[in-house]
Amino acid sequence: MRTWTVAAALLFVGTAGFAQTDQAVAPTARKSCDDLKAEISKKLDAKGVIGYTLEPVDKGKEGDAKVVGTCDGGTKSLAYNRGAAAESKPADSKKSQ
Repeated sequence: MRTWTVAAALLFVGTAGFAQTDQAVAPTARKSCDDLKAEISKKLDAKGVIGYTLEPVDKGKEGDAKVVGTCDGGTKSLAYNRGAAAESKPADSKKSQ
């Protein structure tokens, strides 16, 4: 009797833990690229980072860019490049002077 009680308790704990893991992973795995881009841009802007680009690209075609996230169910990567947007900023500031 005691063996059955222990076995049932272990089975219940394992099942409950597995169910929680699936629920925690599923919503983040299906995040759209636009939502992820906005979320990461907000964090970078809050840290004062300027002169960067975030572009969704097909998985495996990131090139030299740093991958900062995946989106659209893992089919795309969000590629981070530093300095690409900074080149256009000085030209804009020269016009205003």
